[in-house]
Amino acid sequence: MDQPMLEEAKEVDVTSLWQRYQEHKTTEIRNELAEYYLPMVRVVAGRLAVSLPAHVERDDLLSSGFFGLLDAIDRYDMQRKNKFETYAGVRVRGAMLDYLRSKDWIPVTARQRIKKYEQAVFELENQLGRPATDEEIAAKLEITVPELQNIIGQLNVATVVPLDEYLRADTVDLKNSNPGERLEQEELQQALAGAIDRLPDKERTVVSLYYYDELTLKEISLILHLSEARICQLHTKAIFRLRGYLARMKSSLL
Repeated sequence: MDQPMLEEAKEVDVTSLWQRYQEHKTTEIRNELAEYYLPMVRVVAGRLAVSLPAHVERDDLLSSGFFGLLDAIDRYDMQRKNKFETYAGVRVRGAMLDYLRSKDWIPVTARQRIKKYEQAVFELENQLGRPATDEEIAAKLEITVPELQNIIGQLNVATVVPLDEYLRADTVDLKNSNPGERLEQEELQQALAGAIDRLPDKERTVVSLYYYDELTLKEISLILHLSEARICQLHTKAIFRLRGYLARMKSSLL
């Protein structure tokens, strides 16, 4: 049997599984569906793992993601016609992020550096009305540019969770949310689009490729012909600029 026929057979099989599960809701059929979609959990875990410190076990991410997958299977409504992979991807990722938050895996010293760096970026860019340069941020922190770049490298592992929360706007089920939540989410999406447009070119490209095209940092480094360490640095700087922009936007509304 050639590849297209194999893929078609698989598609018919999973459709049959869904139909049977909708009718009977048995654990056995749910487990078959979970096994079919398990590679998706591995992909999501792999993308998160590349930005996490070594002490965060990938197996723990996989376990939390698997429970997110089971939850997605239980909650999925075939009648709504939305693609299961898209719906489940949000819940799997959300379950992994919940696990990371519960472990409080960012060291206290890293949190202190984050606070100082974020405050410096916030104040400078609020004052300048444009992205601050490394030289300006280093002067604000009273350190050298090489010292700043070293700090940014250390902060990279702390950034994956916050930006996923901001950029994964589909983590909110807009169809089932109230009008206020929908309006807030739509405003957030618009604000993010504006903030991303304001990023320096390379940072904007990294954000787009990582969060929207779902490439790994290594794949992005090959596309941009930069080292993976440099891509990590650009990723971190973009996150803090976006967070600062959103904070300024929020403060202007109060």
